[in-house]
Amino acid sequence: MRSLVTGGGGFLGGAIARRLLERGDAVRSFSRGDYPELLAQGVEAHRGDLADLDAVLRAAQGCDAVFHTAAKAEIWGPYTEFCRANVLGTKNVIEACRRHGVARLVYTSTPSVTFAGRDQAGVDESAPYPARFLAHYPKTKAEAERIVLAANSPELATVALRPHLIWGPGDNHLAPKIIERARAGKLRLVGTGGKLVDSVYIDNAADAHVLAADRLRDDSSALGPAAGKAYFISNGEPRPVADLINGILDAAGLPPVRRTVSPGVAYAVGWMLETVYGALRLKGEPAMTRFVARQLATSHWFDISAARRDLGYRPAVSIEEGMRRLKKRLSSRGTARASSWD
Repeated sequence: MRSLVTGGGGFLGGAIARRLLERGDAVRSFSRGDYPELLAQGVEAHRGDLADLDAVLRAAQGCDAVFHTAAKAEIWGPYTEFCRANVLGTKNVIEACRRHGVARLVYTSTPSVTFAGRDQAGVDESAPYPARFLAHYPKTKAEAERIVLAANSPELATVALRPHLIWGPGDNHLAPKIIERARAGKLRLVGTGGKLVDSVYIDNAADAHVLAADRLRDDSSALGPAAGKAYFISNGEPRPVADLINGILDAAGLPPVRRTVSPGVAYAVGWMLETVYGALRLKGEPAMTRFVARQLATSHWFDISAARRDLGYRPAVSIEEGMRRLKKRLSSRGTARASSWD
């Protein structure tokens, strides 16, 4: 296949591109920045903005499949920016697929599209979208997911994957955020840290995307079992959130986090900071938001039996092995970049 990966310069997009190259596919990337490492690997790079339909059309021309991983994934910012990237950008990707006869579209969603601020303990894909969202990111990702699944047709087979807390070597989201806050003395557990959470090692997340693309159609090009569906993706190893955080800290050579803050206080601080940032139009992102407070104080683990059944998904790298690999990478680099939590 010739595949387009939107966000190919990112953590997940880059891992998907490598997986596709390893099996002999031709890969094209569409990103806002320049990524020389992609060119060195043999990826054809296109630069542009998802909100620019003409740029997306040029990138998708001649492709058999599109992996749409690019998104605005921050925890704070104007709704218009999230909508532009996550909703309009996804509409443009679908339009490009239709115009160029692309047969497969794999969309990277998030479990946050079903988060209503309460525990999610072993939920499956029957979980509904909530009536209201605590942040613009899950709200716009849910809208985009609906659009992708509604676009499924004999001409364009679509699927949405919901990977939870992707981490591993090269991570520029989860691990760097934790490490940065720990080094600054600002890291706290919300509650006791005993709530169970799922996560997914980067190689497993990439494998799930490639498997999903393959399961969108069968050998006769008829729609396959994954077409038109959404799937939770994780390692299938839910652990207390404190264990996950402290595992990452240990990989970075840092002591475990001990200090805590109550869920109520964290939520109140998030509400206050959101109010101040909104009123004063401050740049950057608040140290806490209502969405993050609720995420850190509730369980998030999912039934991935549907992905196992329909996609043939089997997490190949355990959390324990992943932590060893992360520790090796952090030890060799000595530092990590900081970005946002998701």
